Amino acid sequence: MNEASPYCGPAPDWSDWYSTWNFDPYLIVVMFGLGLTGAYALRGEASNRKNAFGVASGAAVLAFISPLCALTVALFAARTLHHLLVFGVLAPALAVAFPLRKVGVSASFIALSAALWLWHLPQVYSAAWDSAAIYWAMQAALILPAWAFWSVVLGRSKLDHVIWLIPLIGQMGLLGAVLTFAQRPFYLEHLAYAERFGLSALADQQLAGLIMWVPGMIPVAVLATIMAHRILRRDMRI
Repeated sequence: MNEASPYCGPAPDWSDWYSTWNFDPYLIVVMFGLGLTGAYALRGEASNRKNAFGVASGAAVLAFISPLCALTVALFAARTLHHLLVFGVLAPALAVAFPLRKVGVSASFIALSAALWLWHLPQVYSAAWDSAAIYWAMQAALILPAWAFWSVVLGRSKLDHVIWLIPLIGQMGLLGAVLTFAQRPFYLEHLAYAERFGLSALADQQLAGLIMWVPGMIPVAVLATIMAHRILRRDMRI
């Protein structure tokens, strides 16, 4: 097993995981600066954009500063929850607060899909574990296309854009199935750590698959249904 220490630090124990906050000074300075810049840019804007930026800021703190960051070192299931938080909460909130313009839904979907699958390749996962630079490059590779994708889907209110949520749901289900029904653990970095939380590495991986299925797929499916229903009702009234 690789003994390199990942960005979020050493894996916590069950008894102290809640106290393992990430106080990386560079990260805190960058996030504080981005928070001030965003708040300044949104002065005088609609309250929904300000609220969305607050949600995005809170999701960023939860993902990268809170004990969830350290938990991703111990449990692959926590890593999966982290990914869902990043592309399912942080990115759409950014899309409402600061929608990206002139982006294509197909290109952003392909880039987002590639990032999701890359994160789940054991070789790439190991590289991000070993290198903080690769870790942040992979985070950017996930956040930026997700931000662009949600900017299109949430901002243009067209049925042909909402339909792109269907293949997103489908591949999340496929990833969940691969993780849940695999006969061996793929991510050997967690072999020594999952046991601290009463799980084998394989059980941890199966839990990650279930998280991908339920908290991952269901909210996106509900959102797609609500948006499609509203768009169809709007178009029928025209």
